[in-house]
Amino acid sequence: MDTLLDVIRRRHSSRGPFDKKRRPSEKDIGRILEAARWTPTAHNMQNFEIIVVDDKRILGHLGNIKYKTSEAFIRENCALLSRSEGDLRSKKVGILGNGFPPEWRNPKADFAKLAKESSSLLKYRIQGSPVLMILIYDPNKRAPASEGDSLGFMSIGCAMENMWLTAESLGIGFHVISSFGNAEVEMEARRILAIPKSMKIAFAIRLGYPIPSKWKYPRIRRNVADFIHRNRFGNKSLRTEK
Repeated sequence: MDTLLDVIRRRHSSRGPFDKKRRPSEKDIGRILEAARWTPTAHNMQNFEIIVVDDKRILGHLGNIKYKTSEAFIRENCALLSRSEGDLRSKKVGILGNGFPPEWRNPKADFAKLAKESSSLLKYRIQGSPVLMILIYDPNKRAPASEGDSLGFMSIGCAMENMWLTAESLGIGFHVISSFGNAEVEMEARRILAIPKSMKIAFAIRLGYPIPSKWKYPRIRRNVADFIHRNRFGNKSLRTEK
């Protein structure tokens, strides 16, 4: 039987296409939503709502939303990309660049031009996804004395993790689409989904069963010794069992 740590280690983003013929059952969708229900939130505010979208017509409308990728994203993303698996294993942080267009991997590229010529990836992301969950929240509600609502954003992150681990335990692919927080995307999605003006979109989640692929993305993490400090910053000594 899997332990919680086993599920945590397996958890990953299912960025590839999903099987159009397979849809998570209502029972499993309910389990994922139940996990969201028990999210630890600051001051027990529970400041989120979730829109479950499984109507193919509405999914099509969302997939057709157009927007441009920002110049800042392309430039900063390029600086963080690893050019090879060996490079990624050496750095231990970041992602491989092979999932992006070749010109996006060139540090000397004209980023302003690339941003101007970019096109939305939403159709690719949503195409074939049988279920999309949109998590929204009211920015006017926050825990006491939480300037900038930092505690609220932590709570939303906890909701994401609860849902993600549950999906992983059920063998369901899970992929967070942060571009729904983009102003252009949010405005159009708000219209399509009749989202109240007081609410903002935090992110969207694709759910489905990934189409098997021969290539497996390397899952790289720092070792515990790389980030642990004992009693004061810089003291890297670790205790070991005798």
